[in-house]
Amino acid sequence: MRRYTRTLVAAALATTVVAGTAGWASGSAQQAVTGAPVGVERWRADGLPDPEGMTAAQVAAFFDGLSPARQQELVRAHPSVVGNLDGAPIRLRFEANARTAGPRYAGQQVLAYDPRGRGQIALVRGDMAEAEHVAVVVPGSDIDAGNITPLTDMADALRRATGDDTAVIAWAGYTTPVGVGLDAATGDLAEVGAERLTRLADGLDAVGAARPAVFCHSYGSVVCGLAAPALKAKDLVVLGSPGMRADSVAELNTSARVWAAKDPSDWIDRIPNVEFAGLGHGEDPTDPAFGARRVPAEDARGHNGYFASGTQSLRTFAAIAQGDVR
Repeated sequence: MRRYTRTLVAAALATTVVAGTAGWASGSAQQAVTGAPVGVERWRADGLPDPEGMTAAQVAAFFDGLSPARQQELVRAHPSVVGNLDGAPIRLRFEANARTAGPRYAGQQVLAYDPRGRGQIALVRGDMAEAEHVAVVVPGSDIDAGNITPLTDMADALRRATGDDTAVIAWAGYTTPVGVGLDAATGDLAEVGAERLTRLADGLDAVGAARPAVFCHSYGSVVCGLAAPALKAKDLVVLGSPGMRADSVAELNTSARVWAAKDPSDWIDRIPNVEFAGLGHGEDPTDPAFGARRVPAEDARGHNGYFASGTQSLRTFAAIAQGDVR
């Protein structure tokens, strides 16, 4: 009865928040980018296998069967497809995206680039071919190809804290909400993002990269929660999370270890932890009843302070990425 009453109260609060009296009203509706990469029609017309009908493992096998010269031909003829095929050799994806991502990203390791909508991009820090460990940082609202600095700041901080044996992917690979409007209160964008994140991890696995630790900030933790059952990850770490669309770690149905961080000054703590009529994202992952391992974050500040230099949260994130905590 107590839980039922709490749910009704939280639902009422969520309705009030979404109505705009508590701040949810400042976002605008977004259309998720889905489907095959840009340029796939020409790829198909050249008799090449349809990416939408291939798993990441099949993509890897296709490229393994090509000569180096033929691989380079595909990079030159179809850069926007090769650069976004999870399962294609990472070095080829870097080469392909160097042709399409534009001067802003010159000299950077671009793992994916899609100009549609607000733009999606994934940038790699470190040497993916030599890295013993891999981490992926999944952002929340407002991050896209034109506004990626907050995400790369987090990835760079994690990279510095982990050292040279860890490669970090700043993954702006889904359509994020803008502001804190209805998109941020529902799971629609996260559902598409979860599919794309799962495909990313499948691609890493297909090319023999280390299974990643995935760090999910804010609305990104909704993406990670929905992806969890199929996501090839060794750790799932949520920070500043509004919920993972699950009531417990057991409901995530994942073999990954699940961690959660929330600092005392994070405004996310004012968001009702409920999922009701499609609004809200469920239980607080830092609640002991949820069952996640707690990441200390008492010295972090605000919603975006978890990767700040010298914080307990960053030190713990680095240890998780490197497999130094049990």
